[in-house]
Amino acid sequence: MDRRMVWRRKPRPAACRLCPVRAHCRGRRADGSRGSNPQPPTSLDPAGRPPAGIPVMKIRRQRGAVLVIVLWTAVLLTVLVTAMASKVRLSAQATANNRNAGLAWAELMGAVSHAEMELMLERMELPVGEPLELAENGEVRTPAYRFNGRDLQLNYPVGEDMVVRIYDHAGKINLNRINRQDMQVLITHWLGGLDADPERVQELLVAWTDWTDLNELEGVEGAENEYYENLEPGYTPRNNPELDSVQELLLIRGFDEVFEGVNLEAAFTVYGNGRRLNLNLATREAMRLVPGLSEETIENVIAWRDREDINNMAEIGEIVPFEELQELAPWVGTNTSNIYTLFVYPRAELSEAEIERLEVEDEFYNPDPVTRGYMEILEVRGYTNPPIVYHIDPYGTLPDTAPPRVSERDLLF
Repeated sequence: MDRRMVWRRKPRPAACRLCPVRAHCRGRRADGSRGSNPQPPTSLDPAGRPPAGIPVMKIRRQRGAVLVIVLWTAVLLTVLVTAMASKVRLSAQATANNRNAGLAWAELMGAVSHAEMELMLERMELPVGEPLELAENGEVRTPAYRFNGRDLQLNYPVGEDMVVRIYDHAGKINLNRINRQDMQVLITHWLGGLDADPERVQELLVAWTDWTDLNELEGVEGAENEYYENLEPGYTPRNNPELDSVQELLLIRGFDEVFEGVNLEAAFTVYGNGRRLNLNLATREAMRLVPGLSEETIENVIAWRDREDINNMAEIGEIVPFEELQELAPWVGTNTSNIYTLFVYPRAELSEAEIERLEVEDEFYNPDPVTRGYMEILEVRGYTNPPIVYHIDPYGTLPDTAPPRVSERDLLF
């Protein structure tokens, strides 16, 4: 059979809506030749014009729709890539921060362990031939007196970027060993001495007595269960002379106002049996509360102990004026304790610009601006057992760590 006849018998395909000529739909090319793979005509002719029969506006709408789709796809991909990049960056930063925090914590706890070892070594006899620290006058200094808050150099060294300070509690006022008369003297001195209001002093003293006595009987103008239970929130008084913490002092009626702004942890202690304050170890906060010590005298005491130890009342008399010495004498001694407060924290380096600014603002500025650090209160009972830790505060408030705020020309000794 004629091939042409066979081709004509094939069913005619539906007309193409976009093609002006139907030859390709019948198996023919637009030029009249036959082909098995007919192709639709291009949208544009060689001159860039659409073929005859296709509306120009329709072509433009199709091209615009494609452009919009491409642009939206690009925008979505950009947003997706940006979000993924930010997430990856944050994850990497978090991982780095966790790693740095872990390393810093390990370094800090290593310094804490070395400081605890230093306190244990203090209980050991010095090895034969061990060099001794000498004062400016050539006298041998007492090693235990270095635990007065100075920046320590340990026998087991720590990193140069870590600061270790240890405070012997013999340099603080023991709230659990102070008697009623001494508390009255302390309150009177803190409220202005001779200018203190006697009625105010008596109110505070009675409140202290009611809090620390062993009964629930309310003294005259005192405060017992009825007063404290009506507070918001209410609580009951201790009714025991042994306080659990120095912060308990603020629970006693009126004492929160009297000691507002005072670093109680630096001034007081509730540990140990010491009744007197060792000026070789005393903090500024404790010395300010003791009668017989003015601000000028306190700075001179700190300047003296940086040079040599204070071993007796005669040496205290070289620093403290005679009229103040009579008030001070019942409060001071040369005892040490086995209770310590330990501080460890990263060293803060000041820039030259910051140092210049501080020198302009304050002649006696503190080169160590850190006010908080890792804190432990511990007891050392020997060199064969680790210390007993009573209290931990990761953000403990440091005592005043500034060097003596007195110039050489103004020293009293």
